[in-house]
Amino acid sequence: MEQRITVEITKRDKPELKKEEKQDRAPSGVSSNAISCTKCGTPIDLKDLEKNWFCCPQCDFHMPLSARKRIELLVDPGSFSEFGEKWTSTDPLNFFDLKSYQDRINDIRAETGVKEAMICGRATISDHPVVLCVMDFAFMGGSMGCVVGEKFVRAVDIAIEERRPLIVFTTSGGARMQEGILSLMQMAKTTCAVQRLETEKIPYISVLANPTTGGVLASFALQADVILAEPEALICFTGPSVIKQTIG
Repeated sequence: MEQRITVEITKRDKPELKKEEKQDRAPSGVSSNAISCTKCGTPIDLKDLEKNWFCCPQCDFHMPLSARKRIELLVDPGSFSEFGEKWTSTDPLNFFDLKSYQDRINDIRAETGVKEAMICGRATISDHPVVLCVMDFAFMGGSMGCVVGEKFVRAVDIAIEERRPLIVFTTSGGARMQEGILSLMQMAKTTCAVQRLETEKIPYISVLANPTTGGVLASFALQADVILAEPEALICFTGPSVIKQTIG
């Protein structure tokens, strides 16, 4: 017998901001804390940008968000409880380019204030309990290594144990080359975890933020029951810069 699942998506109201004509420089009255829209170049005061949910009031382009800020905007206040926050990457290959992998990781942790490219936890959204995973592109391009793969699998375990829907926000350049084949193995590992969600009939929602590429896209990002994406987000396996370097 066919079963139909109805998913209700609640969009919180955001205040309407008056659109202004595009300008090449910040207009009078805009503070020095203004930034330019990545797409249309319109200068936007940071306070106005936050009021508009970090979308450009001129062209509605979705600006980059840190994982912490995305969680803050999405979940009910005070409801997020993180797990796996102490898990950190090792250096299985003793990888070295301009600096050692471990030194690079330490520098990025100090710069971003997060320990890995994915933050996971329990939360409620409009009083509905969920398991939430959010990737952070600022942490090594949101690349997937052993810790990201293990966090995703742990999130699946909790979603099944507690019968909570799993919601994942992806923004990633793909697998983390500094961890070699162990990073690529996470593609198979996370794919198998998604299959367990299907077997247990646990809803899985994937939200593709800009950009979502490579091994993350080819594994758990595109296997959800419901797949959403930011408008005009770069969604691909191989990015345009790589293609340009290889075939011109």
